[in-house]
Amino acid sequence: MIELDRDGGLWTVTLNRPDKANSLTGEMLTELVRIAQAATQARALILTGRGTVFSAGADLEEARAGLATSELWEQLSGAIARLPCLTIAALNGTLAGGAMGMALACDLRLAVPGARFFYPVMKLGFLPQPSDPARMAALIGPARSRLILMAGQKVSADEALAFGLVDRIVPPEELMATATAWTADSLAADPETAAAIAARCGKPGSEIPG
Repeated sequence: MIELDRDGGLWTVTLNRPDKANSLTGEMLTELVRIAQAATQARALILTGRGTVFSAGADLEEARAGLATSELWEQLSGAIARLPCLTIAALNGTLAGGAMGMALACDLRLAVPGARFFYPVMKLGFLPQPSDPARMAALIGPARSRLILMAGQKVSADEALAFGLVDRIVPPEELMATATAWTADSLAADPETAAAIAARCGKPGSEIPG
């Protein structure tokens, strides 16, 4: 359910559970953590999904059994945020719930026009993952973060672009080509130079424990 394609220094990770809106099980999260921790060897990393939803967050049955509060979510977002390489979330559709964390931890996010963004933790009686509110606020500000986390609003792709939650909107057929094009300079550069530039730009939320 988690696919990893390595093409030289480019690692592409694909969530492949489209029949369940790419909702994440404990097994899938464990595999994502393993890949993210190993991706220190990568020159660029792209996260994407199969189907028309990037991820609906935690698998509902497993969420009720405790997955919603698992440390795996923080381990995943923290590992992504600490990577020295360029990280891109190529959002093939809606991004919801705990899955928001891995996208927030990436350097760049691009989305398709029909994508929606929401994080209904308060309504469900859960807290967001510890680092997610700070990373979200760093991108879009405290008020807009409260709009999503406390007012429970679903944000459209156009609103997400205006907020700064995503960096570009592209047609579905151009999503992966655009994400791959964005990695070209990093793949061609000296790894130490790329890492130094990433550090000077500030990795998103890398100072946040997780």
